[in-house]
Amino acid sequence: MEDQKKFLLDLAKAKMPFGKYKDYYLIDIPEYYIVWYKNKGFPKGKLGLQLESVYELKLNGLEDLIRKLR
Repeated sequence: MEDQKKFLLDLAKAKMPFGKYKDYYLIDIPEYYIVWYKNKGFPKGKLGLQLESVYELKLNGLEDLIRKLR
């Protein structure tokens, strides 16, 4: 449970480290770009897990939950 809380808090503060949306909060990256990553394949590691989580949150209309944690 604590690991999940930490993951969500980290996700709320996570920013894209490269590319077109560099320095954007992951949750604020446009949905079409997240879907593009979903189709292309998420990167390996923590960033990939975070982007996959953002995809699921956006898919279910829950991104405001993460924004409130920020």
